[in-house]
Amino acid sequence: MTAFAAVWMQIEGEDKMKGTLVNVATVLVGSGIGLMLKRGIPEKYQTTIMQGVALAVGLVGLQMAVKTENILIVIISLVIGAIIGESLDIDGWLNRVGEKLSERLGSQYGNVGQGFVTASLVFCVGAMAVVGSIQDGLTGDASTLYVKATLDGITAIVFASSMGIGVAFSSIPILIYQGALTLLAMGFGNILSASAVNEMTAVGGLLIVGICLLMLEMKTIKVANFLPAIPLAAVIAAVWPI
Repeated sequence: MTAFAAVWMQIEGEDKMKGTLVNVATVLVGSGIGLMLKRGIPEKYQTTIMQGVALAVGLVGLQMAVKTENILIVIISLVIGAIIGESLDIDGWLNRVGEKLSERLGSQYGNVGQGFVTASLVFCVGAMAVVGSIQDGLTGDASTLYVKATLDGITAIVFASSMGIGVAFSSIPILIYQGALTLLAMGFGNILSASAVNEMTAVGGLLIVGICLLMLEMKTIKVANFLPAIPLAAVIAAVWPI
């Protein structure tokens, strides 16, 4: 995966979106490798590996969450974001998409819905996705997204080896989400302060902890319904009195 990203880093020119396109490609390649490995890994090992990955995901989330400079911003963002997310039923929409994929592809490809939803959230919820996309849109520097692409490609191998082909379909939300952020950055310029990025990172980190709990089957949390809390954190941080 590192070699793949490094090749793309040599591409010259000011074309935007290249970081997101590389990210999509590494997830697809990683998913393909994971699917090939899946055939040779007994189910009991897949379960234990998945639990190990879940714990690592939780650690990443905690590291992100402690970056907050104002816990009240995080709390308010989560509360308002949850209200918006529930009204839009983002989690339900994602799960319905996953169910449709499972119905079309069949059980021989694993739990397609679970792989799609889990991977989509893990790959899209995080500071690197936001900051990297904005950086790419503003300056054409996709270095942050190249690093993210490498990490996502490796994670996709592990995820796909346990959850199947649904992980590959997470490349679609990556393209839409990061691509939209890049285009917005191109249009509106550098409007995010360091404080706003920190609060977005903290909220995203808590959502990743929620994903960890889902992966470990410890608690049912509609993580996707909290997604509006991430941009809300930036807005609240911008207007919060110093």
